[in-house]
Amino acid sequence: MRLLSVKHSIMSVQTHEIIDRGIMAKQFKAMLKQQLSGRGGAGELVGIAAPLVVSFACETVMMFTDRLFLSRLSGAHMAAAMGGGLMAFTFMTFFLGIHGYGTAMVAQQFGAGKKEHCPLVVSQALIIGLIGYPIILSGIPLGIRMFRLSGVDTVQLQQQQMYFSLLMTGTIITLTRSSIGCFFSGIGKTGVIMVAAGASMTINVGLNYLLIFGKIGFPEMGIRGAAIGTIIANFTGLCILLIVYLRYSSNDEYRIPKSFRFNRQLMAELLRYGYPAGLEMLLNLIAFTTLVTTFHSCGEAVATAITIAFNWDMVSFVPMIGLSIGVTSLAGRYTGASDRRSVYRSAYTGIKLAAIYSGFLLIPFLFFTGPLVELFLHGTVSGNDEVSVMAVFMVKMISVYLFCDAVLQVFGGALRGVGDTFWVMTVSVTMHWSFALLTIIALKVAHLDPRVTWCLVIGAFFFFGPIFFVRFRSGRWGEKTDLLPVNHGMSQVE
Repeated sequence: MRLLSVKHSIMSVQTHEIIDRGIMAKQFKAMLKQQLSGRGGAGELVGIAAPLVVSFACETVMMFTDRLFLSRLSGAHMAAAMGGGLMAFTFMTFFLGIHGYGTAMVAQQFGAGKKEHCPLVVSQALIIGLIGYPIILSGIPLGIRMFRLSGVDTVQLQQQQMYFSLLMTGTIITLTRSSIGCFFSGIGKTGVIMVAAGASMTINVGLNYLLIFGKIGFPEMGIRGAAIGTIIANFTGLCILLIVYLRYSSNDEYRIPKSFRFNRQLMAELLRYGYPAGLEMLLNLIAFTTLVTTFHSCGEAVATAITIAFNWDMVSFVPMIGLSIGVTSLAGRYTGASDRRSVYRSAYTGIKLAAIYSGFLLIPFLFFTGPLVELFLHGTVSGNDEVSVMAVFMVKMISVYLFCDAVLQVFGGALRGVGDTFWVMTVSVTMHWSFALLTIIALKVAHLDPRVTWCLVIGAFFFFGPIFFVRFRSGRWGEKTDLLPVNHGMSQVE
């Protein structure tokens, strides 16, 4: 009898455990469904951001392989590609920043149900790009002069000037591509951008290999071939975006055939809210270029090490831009729909995804740093070499600020989406110039070791991340009604 009682007790406990597990499983499924579904949920954000992350990953592969191929020629070639590419991008940033707000504007019009205004925004962005191109070209002599004043190695200087000048001639392609891209990112059709970026990456990697090293009958062109291959690859991506964009002409909701015209009100709005983003990008890139150039002026060993570190930093940073744009798109959409709750949810979903991404990157940056560095050194130096030791240390330190950088990207994207671009510009520019000035003082005034300087720069990141979070959480970005431009006078657009 006692034995039957014990068995009954055991079976009762087991039954309760099974029931509890079933309840927990249902609760987990319900929680997961709640996180994934609805406005601003992970399902919606991933649907928009994932293709953008892949797109920016493709852009990363393009820059990464360019420098990897050129590192086979010399460390100076690799550093020249970074310096020249940064300078060319710097001259475009003001106009690209304005285009970036075009994504928020398109999303706001889309969220407000005014789809016919979306391609009108694109046309204003195209006009800005056409006006900006000759201004950018006029900056070539200034860029070359800045290279000469920077004090970089003579071999690097020659290669850098050549790479920079060629990339500057192709900036009109990048400007046009970004103008059309803001249409697809704004309406959430980011898969088109992903396909275009994938095609560009494929062309770039293959063509640059052939032109840099002179394979299968192509002339050996070195860094000149890298620039030419990049321009052709960008043109390929532009063609794909343009073809798909023109196919939307058959959709009466967008009225694309009637959109190729100047619109005073939309242009004024794009400039008013886009110029802080453009100015932010320009001043930030000047600061970043100053930081990089200051490291490069410390000699070839330091230049090579910091370039390797930034190559891997780019792997973590650039794809995160895709997530940031996804958050911007959703925040802009729900701003247009006057749905403040979904604006908040979009940002908080973004930070959860960014935390997962940053967590995965910790593994290679902490435990496989040596192989990551040797990939660029091509086995030509030993593990005790000055460049290798310095580069390994710098790459390991990147893992320290991965999540803090994710906070900046996600909440910065959300604030841009709701129109708080001036505040973002002010804080972001202050941050980047703090890094640049800190680098100059540490290396040129205090004559600190480059590794100590690198630690100081990374440590400064921890001060600015919480500022972006507090600004977004406070909701002060919504106190002014002019942060919702889509609601003001849009009936006059036509």
